[in-house]
Amino acid sequence: MSYNNIFDAHAHYDDRWFDDDRFELLDNIKSKGVCGIVNNAVDLKTSNICIEYAEKYDFMYAAVGFHPENLDEVPEDYLASLATLCEHKKVVAIGETGLDYHWDTPRDLQKRVFEEQIKLSLDLKMPLVVHDREAHGDTFDLLRKYKPNALVHCFSGSVELMREAVKLGMYISLGGVVTFKNAKHSIEVAKEIPIDRLLLETDAPYMAPVPFRGKRCDSSLILYTAEKIASVRNIGIQELLDITSNNAKQFYRI
Repeated sequence: MSYNNIFDAHAHYDDRWFDDDRFELLDNIKSKGVCGIVNNAVDLKTSNICIEYAEKYDFMYAAVGFHPENLDEVPEDYLASLATLCEHKKVVAIGETGLDYHWDTPRDLQKRVFEEQIKLSLDLKMPLVVHDREAHGDTFDLLRKYKPNALVHCFSGSVELMREAVKLGMYISLGGVVTFKNAKHSIEVAKEIPIDRLLLETDAPYMAPVPFRGKRCDSSLILYTAEKIASVRNIGIQELLDITSNNAKQFYRI
């Protein structure tokens, strides 16, 4: 059975994993039921690339920002540069930004740049895409403080943390992790989250679902994530795709 209305809320098609066949893949992705993709930047260079791809494809949109792993050479005037990029009609969010304590990037620097991008999203009234890896406490301290219009992507927290995010008015997105054998928290979240706050994503080329785990991911593989979530929620796969696509368009104001 074929499905449609697949909206990938978070991907990275500028990644080197796509260098060999990027445009061939994107030229044909709509034939696989994909209706929308938000490509997320990690620094100024990729912000411009994401906009370039969004200009090329009507179904693609861009998020511009600095990822916590990409703070080695943050320009002093980076906020002004991001604000200018946000004027582009295909830029729908600031991101991805956030905190990642898995790596050795200084935490004070991560928190400063994250907080600055939160403030920018509020000043510009732009949605915010949040990366939170092994940093739930500090990430949510800042989200509680500012209450931005945010999406916590590739959500890895507990049901209780999900409920707090929803109470703060935020969305969460889930990807291929829900298909992994050890995905207890993700499955619980997928089952319990109010369905009007759920988005689907790939984080392509990463986090491919079973049975493609460890291989390159692309937006068409959301179907495997949708199949798993639909089964635990006891709803149809197409119904889930329709709802999450509508949620993504609402969050990103598309």
